[in-house]
Amino acid sequence: MFPGTLGHSLAGKALENGVWALETVDIRAFARDKHRSVDDTPFGGGAGMVMRPDVLDAALTAACGPPGREGRGRVIYLSPRGRVLDQELVRELAATPVVTLLCGRYEGVDERVLEAHAVEEVSLGDFVLSGGEPAALCLMDAVVRLLPGVMGNVETAGEESFERGLLEYPHYTRPAVWTDGQGVERRVPDVLLSGHHGKVHAWRLAEAERITAGRRPDLWSRYAERRRAEDEATGRARRGRRKPME
Repeated sequence: MFPGTLGHSLAGKALENGVWALETVDIRAFARDKHRSVDDTPFGGGAGMVMRPDVLDAALTAACGPPGREGRGRVIYLSPRGRVLDQELVRELAATPVVTLLCGRYEGVDERVLEAHAVEEVSLGDFVLSGGEPAALCLMDAVVRLLPGVMGNVETAGEESFERGLLEYPHYTRPAVWTDGQGVERRVPDVLLSGHHGKVHAWRLAEAERITAGRRPDLWSRYAERRRAEDEATGRARRGRRKPME
């Protein structure tokens, strides 16, 4: 499953050039019986199987060392009950030298191994996958592309969705006038053809705000609150610089 799509395009070239490295660990290699079993039935009954703590402990220790070891990095279990992955967390992980991702299967993993290894839980969203591998690939893709030397244009990262707490503005390219399959003529907004960088920047910000407010009220609420706090802080700073009346 790995590196999967990360072995191609910019991420794949960066992997070949040593900008980032990937080590995969087969959990079954740490099974303790001839059948290489990694799971067992859950205590308390119920459907499904649970991954064993002894097997996972051995796998995690081999991969990243025992809990508390210096330089161990962050250990993350891809789980629907974890913190939802966002761009803020992606930036944190991109600045972390070592990250170990635990991919679960079946009903999940024994809680005790998560506690013993101080494992963080991260989710892609409110849905369930068959295993943690697709989620791990998504997380890795988001992190790797932020590493220095991976993307060709470093300015692009600062303009993308979520970097300012907003969804991204609309994009257009040639031709400036395009007729769709129903015969409707569709034009690029005039401001993007004006060559006026200030107006283009203002239009993009306004569009990003409009789209975010309409499609993601949760993001818009946080963005608006942060803007209010920044405006208040700026106002206080300006008032503090005023000279007293003589």
